[in-house]
Amino acid sequence: MQFKKVTHVIFDMDGLLIESESFYDKIINDIVMVYGKEYNDDCKVKVLGTPEQDTAKIVVEELGLPITPQEFLTIYKKKQMTELTNPPLLPGVRELVKHLYKNEVPVAVATSSSQESMELKTKPHQDLFKLFQHIVCGSTDPDVKHGKPAPDIFLVCASRFPDKPDPSSCIVFEDAPNGVKGAQSAGMQSVMVPAPYIPQEMKKNATLVLDSLTQFKPELFGLPPFE
Repeated sequence: MQFKKVTHVIFDMDGLLIESESFYDKIINDIVMVYGKEYNDDCKVKVLGTPEQDTAKIVVEELGLPITPQEFLTIYKKKQMTELTNPPLLPGVRELVKHLYKNEVPVAVATSSSQESMELKTKPHQDLFKLFQHIVCGSTDPDVKHGKPAPDIFLVCASRFPDKPDPSSCIVFEDAPNGVKGAQSAGMQSVMVPAPYIPQEMKKNATLVLDSLTQFKPELFGLPPFE
């Protein structure tokens, strides 16, 4: 398989850099259980990688909850503030980000989270998150008009690098099918590290699929290899 050389790297955050998806699963399940519903894998796949407003709409509609998306969102945000205070980094994250930073490869984050939620989740890992040139928060950034799977967040993220690289020079790391689709629409290659419940056919848009970031070989995309 021939991969194209890249110069800039964009990371998703939830489920890729930090292990927060299990926290989100619990938060959403706790809300829907009140109405006798269960947050199933089909619904999870649709929600994965979407901005908060879309998450609320999808869960309420898919599971037929007797509340409005806005009411769901209010409970959801409140629960986040107490449950999402210390999510751990995923395997290989620290090594990869530090390696790219040390080799002067520009790195940024494109997350569907809100600014407030991002700050809460990254607080314990400031040493690492300060290495990113910028972080785009899809739920609250006015320049991101449409959430993933639209390409907006990745195009905005690329445009904020000081040297404004062409999208084809950027590679996106994602765990969600919605994110991979967004990267593809933006004209970027993508490396997918999917959750175990993601169906095989939803991985086919990714340029490369890995079980863990520890398996990534930067030189495949013309980036400096690990020593």
